[in-house]
Amino acid sequence: MHDIEPHYNWRSYYVASEDERSPFYGREYSEFEFTDQIYNYLIHPQWDSMGSPTLFIKILYADYDLGFAVIELIGEWNDLLNNDIMFLKRDIIEIMLGEGVNKYVLVGENVLNFHYSDDCYYEEWFEEVDDGWIVGLNFREHVVEDMQVANIDYYIDFGGEFGDMNWRTYAPHHLFYKIDSIISKRLGMPAVEH
Repeated sequence: MHDIEPHYNWRSYYVASEDERSPFYGREYSEFEFTDQIYNYLIHPQWDSMGSPTLFIKILYADYDLGFAVIELIGEWNDLLNNDIMFLKRDIIEIMLGEGVNKYVLVGENVLNFHYSDDCYYEEWFEEVDDGWIVGLNFREHVVEDMQVANIDYYIDFGGEFGDMNWRTYAPHHLFYKIDSIISKRLGMPAVEH
């Protein structure tokens, strides 16, 4: 796991540690010192801790004018033991909501497992995005199935084109417009104009 880096091709567009509105503003990273781990596995030092011992994130992009963010995740999403959704919601999402972000792309291809507790934080997040959305992109099939059993898919949109999208080939805004177009068709509402 130590050689799985967060997506870095968008660094010319956005760096969370340089964004004064980001929860990770001012954070300094080491390229050589591995300090964080998930269970017994060291992870790359570019991942950001949000307080959970098993789930780490990277805000790959945020656009406050369009109100969207792309967040990549790695590890085990464990609401049962670690209440990971609480850490994500309280320490990351609430800051971003306060900055006007109401559309979220969660990249989950490196989320290995999901353990359910309850849906209170998901429901709260869903209600707070108002006319926005939350999309789970490229989550593993068994993780999506576990989230569906827990009815998390009521709050986070998975599946279809979101299950296997080659998102790395897009620039951040192109990815946003692509996802917004898909969501708009699903919900029967107009897409954001570009």
